[in-house]
Amino acid sequence: MVETRRQQIDDVASALFRQRGYAATSVREIARGVDLQGASLYAHVASKEALLWSIVWRVAERFRLAAEEALAGPGPSAARLAMLVRAHVEIVAGEREDAAVFLQDWRFLDEPHRTEIAARREAYEAVLRGLLVEGARDGSLRSLGGTVDAAVTGRAILAALNGIPAWYQPDGALDMVAVADAYLSIFMRGLQPPVVPATEEAHP
Repeated sequence: MVETRRQQIDDVASALFRQRGYAATSVREIARGVDLQGASLYAHVASKEALLWSIVWRVAERFRLAAEEALAGPGPSAARLAMLVRAHVEIVAGEREDAAVFLQDWRFLDEPHRTEIAARREAYEAVLRGLLVEGARDGSLRSLGGTVDAAVTGRAILAALNGIPAWYQPDGALDMVAVADAYLSIFMRGLQPPVVPATEEAHP
């Protein structure tokens, strides 16, 4: 597929935002990255904040769809939690630069965009938290002792997953599937329900 000029601008902006941070990246640097004069960039995009919004919105939509698919997925809550984790890894490892911008720079958005993304992030976390609570109820996950512990566990899982863009390399030793497998192995060991030993038969 031929990349459009706007896609090129978004890609360059995403790379620069990730490397330098949104606040430290100038419009001139973005324009230079796509061989445009600074003022010419405004023929393609309204502002630097509009570029940030485009990137953040795109990633937010990926997360929203991942959450919806996990909620509608088959099987017990543990299986749907695994589905969500795999989708999350695919987003943060497969779209490292955009995901890093979403995670680190969304607070630079102007209103009402900042409030909208904050609400979307909370809704996504609520899906994860809900799967943990449901898993305790259906027996596919360990009981976490209530919604407070589920919230802490959910945030711990998200913190681990959201750290992936900082170290993952597409040409490294692990592909995205292997990364997801490794993280799931760690999470599920802690979330597995305890094994209840079978009651021994009484002997006369």
